[in-house]
Amino acid sequence: MNLGTRLFTWFRGREVGSDSAGNRYFEEKRAVAGRRARRWVRYAGSNEPTRIPPEWYGWMHYTLDAPLPEANRRPWQKPHLPNVTGTAAAYRPPGHDYAGGNRPASRADYQAWTPES
Repeated sequence: MNLGTRLFTWFRGREVGSDSAGNRYFEEKRAVAGRRARRWVRYAGSNEPTRIPPEWYGWMHYTLDAPLPEANRRPWQKPHLPNVTGTAAAYRPPGHDYAGGNRPASRADYQAWTPES
């Protein structure tokens, strides 16, 4: 968080809560007439927007008036995984240049379509 954001948070923000990752969520103390109060997050680590958990996502996007309680998580809900696009951990399908570039041979049941002349 840079100095300008820290000062804005200190003077005009009120903390709404925090999540299990340590991110802290803020809202304007007094909204300007005719528009919604601004909402922002102060990330605990890197400034990665995908680190906002589902409980807070709806609140950040003005879908919910209050964040969902974390205690209501279902057993089938997975923990957050960071966005790995552009890193060595990104998904690379078989035949991708970075995964060796060797595509499997086409299957025998495939027949290419050709138009009738």
